[in-house]
Amino acid sequence: MDTNGKPRHTSYELPACPVEATLELIGGKWKGMILFYLLDGRLRFSELKRQIGCVTQRMLTKQLRELEASGLVNRIVYAEVPPRVEYELTEEGESLRPVLGALKEWGNSHALKLLEKREAERA
Repeated sequence: MDTNGKPRHTSYELPACPVEATLELIGGKWKGMILFYLLDGRLRFSELKRQIGCVTQRMLTKQLRELEASGLVNRIVYAEVPPRVEYELTEEGESLRPVLGALKEWGNSHALKLLEKREAERA
């Protein structure tokens, strides 16, 4: 979904459709990080926010709602006072484990160097 909550397309045609559809579901600044941290298991909202760091509460809520609507994340609400909410990956979300692992590996091998190079060129 994009920022106005509507999908970019109503249908996806080959050859790029699987990539585009995947990026529509997991793309964005925070969704990949949310999914990555949930690979380790269920987390409360505050734990997730603490691990991610600089995301605002509003943006984290928005991204979690989109991931939940996409069927990648489960939201579990406990009937307690104060209310406790936890998030976990669905089976579909768990199927992203190799994809997220590959992104992490590529980031370790390439992305950090490319970002450093980009910063050096700006200076």
